[in-house]
Amino acid sequence: MQWLHAQASVNSGIKQEDAFSIDKVNLYDRLGFDTFVKLSTNFYTRVFEDDQTWFRTIFSNSTKEEAIRNQYEFCIQRMGGPPLYGQRRGQPSLIGRHSPYAMTKEAAGRWLYHMEAALDDTHEIDSDSKNRLFKFFKHTAFFLVAGKELTNNHRLVGYGGCKHRVGEA
Repeated sequence: MQWLHAQASVNSGIKQEDAFSIDKVNLYDRLGFDTFVKLSTNFYTRVFEDDQTWFRTIFSNSTKEEAIRNQYEFCIQRMGGPPLYGQRRGQPSLIGRHSPYAMTKEAAGRWLYHMEAALDDTHEIDSDSKNRLFKFFKHTAFFLVAGKELTNNHRLVGYGGCKHRVGEA
């Protein structure tokens, strides 16, 4: 896990301790439920209207409403609020939940492009909270990329009752 955070720091330019500055304040208490709903709505409105087809297809297995709810419930839970996401969907397990998707550096960059704009458009978020959230999101986006790369490079598959690495006889 530490390797993934180190890779995320290298690729995002955000140190792990800076990414987790979100834990030094309760952003849920500071911002409230409605602000996280609005942020997620602003974000996914942009994503589902993105003019880059390759990026939109990453989200094609869910509806806009599902994506918004998953994100705001995760954010509320992660930022100090009630465990809404966990109660409905179980352990967040970000790498596992995102493993079916094309988590590339390019996709992370596009995701962050939309998130930064959504943060700017959610006027209820003060500058300190916005800064903390963006650092967390940026580090986490590249954490997922590193997790996808690690999974792809070390994927074990069943073959004749034994396990081996893909590409090995």
